Amino acid sequence: MAPYLLIDNSNSFTKFAVSVGGQLSPVSSLPTRGLSADALRDLVSDWTFGSVVVCSVVPQTAALLVQTFAHLPLLQVSSSIDLGIGIDYPAPESIGADRLANAVAALALFQTPAVVVDFGTALTFDILSREGNYVGGVIAPGLEAMTNYLHERTALLPKITLLEPPSVIGKSTEHAMLAGAVYGYRGLVREILAEIRRTLPGAAEDLRVVATGGYAELIAAGLPEISSVHPALTLEGLRLIAKRNFN
Repeated sequence: MAPYLLIDNSNSFTKFAVSVGGQLSPVSSLPTRGLSADALRDLVSDWTFGSVVVCSVVPQTAALLVQTFAHLPLLQVSSSIDLGIGIDYPAPESIGADRLANAVAALALFQTPAVVVDFGTALTFDILSREGNYVGGVIAPGLEAMTNYLHERTALLPKITLLEPPSVIGKSTEHAMLAGAVYGYRGLVREILAEIRRTLPGAAEDLRVVATGGYAELIAAGLPEISSVHPALTLEGLRLIAKRNFN
């Protein structure tokens, strides 16, 4: 089985890994803003791979990636390729490629019904029915976007580094902001999951909740509703898509 180069091109960072023999290599990343062909070639100059899978939510960068690796067999993730999951959604072409990859990985690695909560630039919830079909999702502002907004739109509130607050009662401006961000965000996630559990057939008894993305571990630490944290879930989905389409 030839190695695949897997590329997860999101708004903040673009992540890279190679799949060899069903395993992912250590993940490397570059800031998406300012990504160049030279930076791409430098990153993978010592890597061995025979084909490329691109999952992108940034059209301009997707074009750069396709152009850079045009000399190799290349697959762009979308609802029009063979994903191995059913899609019960009015406009499948509008589903983000990263969300499809997450759903593919969740179906393969976890039981259904399931929800993937992706703590990225945006907060997304992607839902799989008990039958293993992608049936829709929820999109909310990302945690960093919310806290940066406070800093940018107020004169006295600082930019903060997101981490676990000492308590819910802030003893400084920074701690008060951390409490609002972390506890407030957990409340947001908990309420959305509760509504999904009430609405999705079969989910009241048995719903698997998987978290991924940059702030997954921070927020999941205070949410027993989240069953598993899988930092490389999107890349794992790309590995499965590559195996399905290139073999």
